[in-house]
Amino acid sequence: MTNTADQSPLGKTSAYRTDYAPELLFPIPRQGKRDELGLSGTMPFFGVDIWNAYEISWLNQRGKPQVAIARVTFPSDSPNIIESKSFKLYLNSFNQTKLDSVVALKTLLQQDLSEAAGANVHVIVTQPEEFGMVEMGELDGLLLDRLDIEVDNYSPSPDILKAAHDEEPVEEKLVSHLLKSNCLVTGQPDWASVQIHYSGPQIDQESLLKYLIGFREHNEFHEQCVERIFVDILRECQPAQLAVYARYTRRGGLDINPWRSNFSTAQKPPNLRGARQ
Repeated sequence: MTNTADQSPLGKTSAYRTDYAPELLFPIPRQGKRDELGLSGTMPFFGVDIWNAYEISWLNQRGKPQVAIARVTFPSDSPNIIESKSFKLYLNSFNQTKLDSVVALKTLLQQDLSEAAGANVHVIVTQPEEFGMVEMGELDGLLLDRLDIEVDNYSPSPDILKAAHDEEPVEEKLVSHLLKSNCLVTGQPDWASVQIHYSGPQIDQESLLKYLIGFREHNEFHEQCVERIFVDILRECQPAQLAVYARYTRRGGLDINPWRSNFSTAQKPPNLRGARQ
């Protein structure tokens, strides 16, 4: 596959189809950006990208509109990511499409998204009678944003990261709500909260917060930013175990929440919607 971000629907005028059109999905290979990080062969992490879709609607066989929320989980070892505007256009293509049931919707979503990603994806569809069961919550950990630091750099600088290699190792979770990056194509801002969970030499918190703020003028997709954060911390601070989880705010009815980890006993993180989502 040779799809690149600049060939996607991003930043271009688009016709909004309202009849089912899986061909609208635009996959982009992950490996191009991983090459920039020096990653090939076996990755130093495993993980998932959790997408929450809040604007899903279709028609039942009597023409009555139906609505739902969907959670789609992509494995990080899938060959492709899905460009988010194409995902939105694809979901909108269901708006005037008649389906037999919510099961039929789930089947199509799972089939089409798995084909585009190049790997099996997991889909959960939540119907209106279950909306009240959708939980909210914030990332747990020590808040880095409490630190009164001076910042003068807004591009990623992994060389500023420091860790106490001559002291006893620790295990801790650190959280910041100050992660901001920009869309790779349009330059539109992407806002996120991020959790760093690690064990090993204690990471200097001021340097970590400055490093995260350094993404403020950086252009990459959500998944790529999280993998860059993971790789930079792993290389510079050398933790024995590391997990990076970012909860990005919603755009176009979609939020994207990448998680990368090398914890041997790690389970997928909870999909709790934050206050800003």
